Amino acid sequence: MTVSASLTSSLVRLPPPFSRSSWCLSEPPLTSVIWIVQISPADAPSEADFEATGAAAADETAASSSWGAQQLPLAAGRATRTASSFWTSLCRSLKMVIFTPKLNILLPLSPGALLANRFSRNRGLVFILSLLGMIPLAERIGYTTEQLSFFTGATVGGLLNCTFGNATEVVVSIFALKNGMTRIVQQSLLGSILSNMLLVLGFSFFCGGMVSKKAQFFDKESAVLNSGMLLMAVMALLLPALLHFTRTEAHSGESELALSRFSSCVMLVAYTGYLIFQLQSHKNQSDKENEETVEDNSCSNEGEAAEISKWETIIWLGIFTAWISVISEYLVDAIEGAAEEWNMPITFISVVMLPVIGNASEHASAIMFAMKDKLDLTLGIAIGSSTQISMFGIPFAVLVGWIMGHPMDLNFQLFETAVLFITVLVVAILLQGMLLVLCYVIVAASFFLHVDASALSN
Repeated sequence: MTVSASLTSSLVRLPPPFSRSSWCLSEPPLTSVIWIVQISPADAPSEADFEATGAAAADETAASSSWGAQQLPLAAGRATRTASSFWTSLCRSLKMVIFTPKLNILLPLSPGALLANRFSRNRGLVFILSLLGMIPLAERIGYTTEQLSFFTGATVGGLLNCTFGNATEVVVSIFALKNGMTRIVQQSLLGSILSNMLLVLGFSFFCGGMVSKKAQFFDKESAVLNSGMLLMAVMALLLPALLHFTRTEAHSGESELALSRFSSCVMLVAYTGYLIFQLQSHKNQSDKENEETVEDNSCSNEGEAAEISKWETIIWLGIFTAWISVISEYLVDAIEGAAEEWNMPITFISVVMLPVIGNASEHASAIMFAMKDKLDLTLGIAIGSSTQISMFGIPFAVLVGWIMGHPMDLNFQLFETAVLFITVLVVAILLQGMLLVLCYVIVAASFFLHVDASALSN
């Protein structure tokens, strides 16, 4: 077989369908080469082969010529797909967060509380509607915090839940200080510590044990650190009270307040160091331990994944926190009126009712995590929240009152300080769920019978 080549005005190339030599014509370029191949008659292509090859070349030519025209609608197509993806993601997020939980049937009650506060003088009705309306909001804050923990880890997730859960208390404290209700601020912050350490932690241990049917484990180092921080807070609250009741002030009426402000600054420095340890050193240690056991737990964790994206979680968490803060403000205003209508002691409302309702988000989250055998998150919410209130919330309120011109000290009166000290000791020694709940019942009964002379005089 001989092959020769010559220049011509048409391009002849071998079509892919033929295994041996063949030739066909395509669109003419400026310069092309024709290959003349001598083949045997048995290998000569048939007329059907020529037709099929020509059709394929025509299709290729048409596709090549229309390539530029196809680029024009691509930008519009991408924009359409982006908009469609946004609305699809929004609908999926609304379905998962708002419409799926059956408890969200109570969500309309919170706007009902606002309307009742606007058009009704019944403070008890506003209180009930606000209380029931906060229940689904508290559960949703727990849900979004759990979703956020998939992206941040258990330690940061617990701290975030404490922060968002206590945002209501900070707002209420500022509102109360602005109106000169310093005693109610003291009692509500104290009640938050007591409810988290006894009621929330006790119910979490009890419900977690009932669901898991096995022993649950937690990080001992973190628990010891939080206990030490709480003991420091107790000391900072106890010394001004002793200075007052022993009448050993160097400057009567001034030494107690000066000591409170100085101790508050020291407590804020200690809490800053606590946050640095939690977010860096302890986080790195926990991540290292988790990496060592990730292979063993891979099978059990396959079903656990975030249901919404990170940014969706952050947005929903902000929405629910702002919503629950607004409802809490109406709740605080309604509690005083409800106390008069129901003839209940203001001390009991400030120490027991107000903290339990205001911390509903943390309560639901801690119990939910314990039932899912995530005890480190439960301790981060319950004990961590108590640490945050005692080492940040109380000193912050003292400094805010100083700035506003409404002096607030750390003298929580002898009875309240003694109850806090005993509570810290009980939690450090006794970690039995039902016993902690019963201890809180005793504390609540004592405050129901306690008469606060300062509140009555104010």
